[in-house]
Amino acid sequence: MKYFNIKEFDSNDHIGSGVNMHPDFLERIDEVREVFGRPMVINSGYRTVYKNQEVGGKPRSSHLDGLAVDVHCNNSRDRFDLMEAFLEVGFTRLGIGNTFLHADLADQIEGEYGGLKDPNVIWTY
Repeated sequence: MKYFNIKEFDSNDHIGSGVNMHPDFLERIDEVREVFGRPMVINSGYRTVYKNQEVGGKPRSSHLDGLAVDVHCNNSRDRFDLMEAFLEVGFTRLGIGNTFLHADLADQIEGEYGGLKDPNVIWTY
């Protein structure tokens, strides 16, 4: 990866767990950073089952498969630019929170916990 350190994707209850991120996902998130053109702070990448339950994540969360990321974002300009970058790189599953943007590739890569999920969706938290 050019822009990220694998540790940025660790579940905060398991140091070193960022290695569980899917390699294709990591390649694509690096592309997003290139298109976005400025630093991105990863709030959540890979999650352990325990961490996912603790934060109220869905039982079939794409974070469990290393196929999702929540990126810190708390203003409308960055949110728009970041969403545009994700879409340009080919992400079609996005969630919008007040302080983050979720993106995953669970419609393109099957995971152990989620299987393939619906493409072309945007939801809010």
